[in-house]
Amino acid sequence: MAEPAVLLLGATSLLGWSILRAAPVPVLAAGNRDGAALPAGITHGINLDDELAMVLLFQAARPALVIHCAGVCNVETCERSPGFARSVNVEGTRILLRHAPPETRIVYCSSDHVFGGDHGPYDEAAPTDPVSVYGETRVAAEQLVRARGNTLVIRPGLWIGPSASGRVGQLDWLRHRHGKQLPMTLVTDEVRSAVWAEDAARRVWALARSPLVGIRHLTATRAVARPTLARYLIEHFAPGATFAVEPRSARRWPHLGDVTLATRYTDLLAAALPAVGA
Repeated sequence: MAEPAVLLLGATSLLGWSILRAAPVPVLAAGNRDGAALPAGITHGINLDDELAMVLLFQAARPALVIHCAGVCNVETCERSPGFARSVNVEGTRILLRHAPPETRIVYCSSDHVFGGDHGPYDEAAPTDPVSVYGETRVAAEQLVRARGNTLVIRPGLWIGPSASGRVGQLDWLRHRHGKQLPMTLVTDEVRSAVWAEDAARRVWALARSPLVGIRHLTATRAVARPTLARYLIEHFAPGATFAVEPRSARRWPHLGDVTLATRYTDLLAAALPAVGA
């Protein structure tokens, strides 16, 4: 069997799990090495900031394409441990760029957290204005990626779909907490471009296999507030679930406002994806 031409980093993340499941070609999939058993289809456990592991990985494989979804994505974790967040999200990306073969195309899946929500809608040319440590690390990693040739930064909004663990992401978080009868509180004034994970993953693959470079946003046909989205998901996936609401100003950790994503491009790969719950 031919060696896979694609390396997917962060395959156990919400984005990476969807991208792996939508893969149109053989993929070498690497997930976080946290001691847990890796899901089927993910053959390597690697921490992004483990430089020796990255060196050995690229000694064993010279992929034509790397899709980079790895990172610390939990806002609270990043606020509590900013050094850890920067080590993984920024220095880990620097390590990847240092050791990836020079001919390899790198596609970095970033986040709408590079924006704060007070100056949107945001297209690809909008100045970044993160409100959290997590968002700051995404901005810094983007800058590293864009300084290298043959790279593309993709900024998704909120992905709605299953996770590898069954507990993360808006959908599985809601279903998990409802099943455990745990309380849920949502922010009233957070607005996101929410899209189905399957649609978003297919778009990532199309963009990754294209010659496009720079920055691309994954936009939705309409943005949606968190409570509206939750009511839609409850109706379809978690009947009977309930939640409380509060403004982002009441939250202990930084929270997004209206981070509706827009795009300055008009080609087919810039077309808005079907919105969830709108």
